[in-house]
Amino acid sequence: MKWLIINGDDFGASPGINRGIIQAHYDGILTSASLLVDRPASGAAAALAREHTKMSLGLHLELDAGDPDRVAVQCERQMARFQELTGERPTHVDSHHAVHHDARVLPHVLALAQRAGAPVRGHSGARHLGKFYGRWGGVTHSEQIGVEGLLRLLDAEVREGVTELSCHPGYVEPEYRSSYLVERELELRTLCDPRVRQAIRDRGIRLMGFRDLVARAPAATLTAEAK
Repeated sequence: MKWLIINGDDFGASPGINRGIIQAHYDGILTSASLLVDRPASGAAAALAREHTKMSLGLHLELDAGDPDRVAVQCERQMARFQELTGERPTHVDSHHAVHHDARVLPHVLALAQRAGAPVRGHSGARHLGKFYGRWGGVTHSEQIGVEGLLRLLDAEVREGVTELSCHPGYVEPEYRSSYLVERELELRTLCDPRVRQAIRDRGIRLMGFRDLVARAPAATLTAEAK
């Protein structure tokens, strides 16, 4: 069986991104989101998550890879903040700009997640697919995050077992600063396009959230290297 988690990163980054992630969940195929806990819109994101309990909610760590001695403290504080905002433990753990893949950072993140009983992106039973991304070389590549681009990824990359596809849907306000702007709204339209949901069904792919992954897997395997 092919299982697919669609995870929205940057939840809490701005009101527009919060709104886009919830729309991608309610009207589209998004099943999980990862929460930034130190942004002005983090509290509002946590409140939205409480209203949409079918959406799994994880911790999107913001870490200083340049100062690995501080990483453990940052991890613990952000985990505590997540629990303060949500009243729950995260269903999964990942990081902003994927800094947890840094060899100096990863052991701290794995230790944190193991204590929480949560899988870590790229180190669990879910294979991570990060190719649904529409900007590189300073140029927007809309073909990568349109409907046809997503379907090509599903055909080429989704295999037996569990795959996590990360995404960055949202609405962009003028004051939001990021190199990834118009692409967020393109992703949102794709994730909500009814052709995508039908194509997933036609391919025999089943959608799931990280909460389902945790329920299916023994705790000891949650932070094992994905095969």
